[in-house]
Amino acid sequence: MDLQKQQTEPSRQSAPGPAATARATGLRASDADRDRIADILRDALAEGRLTADEHAERVEGVLSAKTVGELEVFIQDLPAAHQDRTGPAYTAAPHRPPAGEIPPRADENVVAVFSAAVRKGRWRAGRRLHAYAVFGSVEIDLSEAIFEYQQVVIKAVSVFGDVQIRVPENVSLRGTGGGVLGNFEVTALDSADPQAPVVYVDGWAVLGNVEARPKRGKLVADILDRVQRKVDKRLRKHL
Repeated sequence: MDLQKQQTEPSRQSAPGPAATARATGLRASDADRDRIADILRDALAEGRLTADEHAERVEGVLSAKTVGELEVFIQDLPAAHQDRTGPAYTAAPHRPPAGEIPPRADENVVAVFSAAVRKGRWRAGRRLHAYAVFGSVEIDLSEAIFEYQQVVIKAVSVFGDVQIRVPENVSLRGTGGGVLGNFEVTALDSADPQAPVVYVDGWAVLGNVEARPKRGKLVADILDRVQRKVDKRLRKHL
């Protein structure tokens, strides 16, 4: 499926009870939660619902919020805060695909031994991809890829090497793996679209590095940079 296609409208289910809502708002906020609120504020700024100063002030608050409930305060007067969030659009993707869903044989192998290998641009992602970096580096960029399947598994193995995986912001990202004197890190991501692809990353990092995370848009980076400059200016003023 092409990520540029219009997202489908989520179906509605019964709303959760007050106890469930209270537990959810008390959860510690993740980077994905902050990015979701920042996207809503960006849209509100573009629609004229917020002024530039209001937008900058709220984004600054989003960066310092600790819980989901604190984040919701910044959008409670915006239409996005009153949309139904109990349907499949907000159902977390499973941590692993069902057994037998993905064939064990890789559609493509990306290997770097004392070298570098890159997959990026407009390319078609299969159901399974294996990446091996041995004293080398592998870069897999799915931000412009065409997803022909809803579930994509990437097995990443790094031995004295580095494997970098980037996915679009509108997919779900899951991962499980480990490191032996190395680093294996996957930034979990939940898409608001129940039909969006789910990318699973697993493997090992032996004296190496495996990292998978969403590729943020330039607009979000610009907002964060502007807020940081504003905070630095206030600190200099106080000092």
